[in-house]
Amino acid sequence: MIAIVDYGSGNLRSVVRAAEAAAYRAGLSLPVELVSRPEGLRKAERVIFPGQGAMPDCMASLRASGLHEALLESLASKPFLGICVGQQMLFERSEEGNTPGLGIFKGEVVRFSAERGAVRADAAPLKVPHMGWNLVRTSRPHPVLQDLDRVHNGHWFYFVHSYHAAPLNQADVLAESQYGKWFACAVARDNIVATQFHPEKSAAAGQQLLVNFLKWKPS
Repeated sequence: MIAIVDYGSGNLRSVVRAAEAAAYRAGLSLPVELVSRPEGLRKAERVIFPGQGAMPDCMASLRASGLHEALLESLASKPFLGICVGQQMLFERSEEGNTPGLGIFKGEVVRFSAERGAVRADAAPLKVPHMGWNLVRTSRPHPVLQDLDRVHNGHWFYFVHSYHAAPLNQADVLAESQYGKWFACAVARDNIVATQFHPEKSAAAGQQLLVNFLKWKPS
């Protein structure tokens, strides 16, 4: 079973539809299910954690639902894809509400701001949130990124966010994008991949990434 974590927020239905389409394209018969209880998460073969909303609400919901411990177990052992807030929660802390994260990756989540040099080339202040299509520059090869070059506009993905991760370890960075400055938009280590952009909203490139994730067998 492919679990889509339902923590009371997030773009769930579009993620479910995108995952079902990717499973079909990948030739997999695994069902895609929304999971809101720990036992459902523990039964899953692989996990997708979608994100849309605020980091404080996300972390509070994980604790209240009892999913927190089961999620940590999944992160330690199963192929895991985090999306948007699902990426941000993997870090130690977020500036959004000064919220502690899960601490899987070293670093924090910070807000776009002109003070950090996040301004356009013409020196106009950035609009926050950052919304729309952006080019993604890969930092290293990874199975989840394979074949993107064969997809039309394969390295353009859709973003909606005001905060982004600032990893301490450059080795964790899988891809970067530019919004006033370059920032980490995807991270990966062992069985975990997480993206700030939304594959489920990113047309053919997003579908290819989801297909790759569903076929991926971390060593």
